[in-house]
Amino acid sequence: MPPANVPPARAEGRGRGWYRGDCHVHSVLSDGELTPDQLATAASAAGLDFIATTEHNSADAHGAWGSHCARDLLVVLGEEVTTKTGHWLALGIGPGQVVGWEYGVREGLIDKYVAQVHDVGGICVAAHPHAPYPSGVFMYPYQGFDVVEVWNGLWASDLPWNADNEAALAEWGRNLGADIHQGRWRPAMGNSDTHLQGQIGIPHTVVLAEELSTEAILAGIRAGRSWIAGSTATELSFTATAADRGVGVGERLETLGEQVAVRAHIRGVSSATVSFHTDRGKVHRQTLPNHGSGTAEWHTTAEESTFVRIEVRHPNGHMAALTNPITLN
Repeated sequence: MPPANVPPARAEGRGRGWYRGDCHVHSVLSDGELTPDQLATAASAAGLDFIATTEHNSADAHGAWGSHCARDLLVVLGEEVTTKTGHWLALGIGPGQVVGWEYGVREGLIDKYVAQVHDVGGICVAAHPHAPYPSGVFMYPYQGFDVVEVWNGLWASDLPWNADNEAALAEWGRNLGADIHQGRWRPAMGNSDTHLQGQIGIPHTVVLAEELSTEAILAGIRAGRSWIAGSTATELSFTATAADRGVGVGERLETLGEQVAVRAHIRGVSSATVSFHTDRGKVHRQTLPNHGSGTAEWHTTAEESTFVRIEVRHPNGHMAALTNPITLN
């Protein structure tokens, strides 16, 4: 693969900040209807900073993005690995690298292929774990995987939020308390699974990264320094403070036994309902004003709550945004 055709792994002049990206995207090089050029144009128009190319069981698209990088769009090299018993995303793999897919849970081969991705610095994402079609349900244990895609997009639905997303989120949320207690929790992410025009970025993941590069973006996703948005019009900040100490999403707060104030500020969601979730389930619910901007606040302690995360929903119950947890110690 000619190096000139492979997208650069870093965008120049972009330092520490919050970056919006969609890491599950298909073009005409698998079963999508858009060319890489059309996808790049749509991603930029949607306000995204990065995307991942994730064709099914193929690296054919890795060399198709080099000419699009002048648009200040980072393209992460990846693959959607569609096995017999579940799909997963290999993100941050090498140019031309293809991860094997011809197996199922009975063959006991998943750890081998996950290790191949980790060996090159990539991350492994359990994709749409409750997708309602043959092979779409993720039958492998999450152990070994880095991230869970709890929000998958519009590709096979008229709704931006549907029952299989609700199931994936509930499963992930139930496991958080035990995973955090064991010292290894898996962050959530959201991606569009774009196949058609108008789908890209619905939803997407907003990541705090040291720069706009593949390495930094994957590090932010791996650490859970991220939240999921259904639209680039949605803005969110999520913090927890105890006395003069404060942290943000994906971080750990040393409370020293003091009370914790958890605050979420949301913009771009009219009449939003914000719910706070801990290892005790949903613990607080607050409705914001109809002008689309507001702050929700709740108080707790580390003794009461191992973690806190939030969900932001539209009045019809569909998700507008959700966060990874802040953990409390």
